[in-house]
Amino acid sequence: MRDVDTLAARGRQAWQEYMPIADSRALSHGTGFEPARIYRKVERGDHLDVLALDMRTFKGENTPGQETHETDILGEEQTRWLIRELRRSRAMWKVIGNDLPLGLIVPDGKDQESISNADHGAPLGRELQLARILKAIKDHDIKNVVFLTGDVHYCAAHHYSPERAAFKDFKPFWEFVAGPINAGAFGPNKLDGTFGPRVDFQQAGPALASPRNGDHQYFGHVSIAEDGGEFTVQLINANGRAVYQRTFTPEH
Repeated sequence: MRDVDTLAARGRQAWQEYMPIADSRALSHGTGFEPARIYRKVERGDHLDVLALDMRTFKGENTPGQETHETDILGEEQTRWLIRELRRSRAMWKVIGNDLPLGLIVPDGKDQESISNADHGAPLGRELQLARILKAIKDHDIKNVVFLTGDVHYCAAHHYSPERAAFKDFKPFWEFVAGPINAGAFGPNKLDGTFGPRVDFQQAGPALASPRNGDHQYFGHVSIAEDGGEFTVQLINANGRAVYQRTFTPEH
């Protein structure tokens, strides 16, 4: 019988050896990286703070997501950390890198893999944890927050607004999805209406299209003007063609 804890520990070690995340020696130099923890804050001057999340380690088991109590996608410690670091940030732009999508429905049989539960009503289960974060961003008037998302196998731009949502206690925001750079394609997935998402753009290739093709494997590129006055997002396929671009100016 396989031991899940052993497999998880080996998988985590392989991931950290493969991914370009600094070790403990870098911690003393203020890089924001920590070897014992995947979620982290990376400061990039006056105009950018990146808050990279870990939506796997603390995630509860997959269920239909209909619980009336808050269930974990980030865990309590990470949720509090994210809200605290967003409040402390003095950077013009606060980018949240989330490895699972916010409003996309990602089925796992009869259960749900991601945050959404395929119910367009009030938040339930994992959605309650996201609702708490979005409400804190509004309550503390945290400006210029953008979400960058991976996991699914296509690219998209989503705008979320309380005007369209069942849950209304949050500020409008954008989420950009890009992936994967080296795997087959599928999608697009349906959206859950709880937080009022709208598709501004999406592009998906034929199911399981060859990763060698490159037309339907994607990555994202963000550039910030020297004075912080423009934030430009591009979605680019693996052949180097930009399929989408949007530029924002900051809220002051």
